Amino acid sequence: MPRMILLLAVALALIILVRRAQRQPPHKRRAAYLQIVLGSAVVGVVILTLMGKMHWIGAALTGLLVAARQVLPWVVRFLPMLSSLRSQGSAAGKQSEVASRILKMTLDHDSGDLSGVILEGPYKDWLLDELDRQQLDELMAFCQQEDADSAQLLASYFEQRFPDDDGQSEGHEQSPGGASAGLTQAEALSLLGLEEGATREEIIAAHRALIQKLHPDRGGSDYLAAKINEAKDFLLD
Repeated sequence: MPRMILLLAVALALIILVRRAQRQPPHKRRAAYLQIVLGSAVVGVVILTLMGKMHWIGAALTGLLVAARQVLPWVVRFLPMLSSLRSQGSAAGKQSEVASRILKMTLDHDSGDLSGVILEGPYKDWLLDELDRQQLDELMAFCQQEDADSAQLLASYFEQRFPDDDGQSEGHEQSPGGASAGLTQAEALSLLGLEEGATREEIIAAHRALIQKLHPDRGGSDYLAAKINEAKDFLLD
């Protein structure tokens, strides 16, 4: 009877964890499922050991393997950090970030591609690239209701992801006068992909490179171009 209760408790916990993992954003589900598998392995080893069905050496080796698998993702994350430190000088200024209440967007300077993560709302922690058109429309409606600045930022993403979208993005239009009230020093530097201490020449060069990609006359975003201009004016003033 105690064993049956234990098995039922383990099964119930497993169901709860799986359902919780299914609610995670797609880019986090793999890690969540991996944690479930590893946790199940540890619980299984402990139960078998307590029941005398596994030698303690086997249990120790299993624990070491599980620990190694837990550490591996940190190693994988650490290696790119080392690489980025070696190329820090050449990699500086390759990305710009602009954040609103609901979204944080990143612009790649080389490709001009926009990507983003959702900070608030029904799709919190999801990446914009993970959402289909219907989900993006739902997010747009949420942004329009909750935060106009986020709606304009998302409209910039719509323009790039759906360049041939004629008439389907009604209500996604950007209001030219809807820029945020003001920037901080850190926000302005982040928009231009610069670091603290950037010189006047670096600010002008970063602005020129970005505005060439974002200018509305070249199919860019009115909103982001306005933000880039605002960041340059703020830093130069």
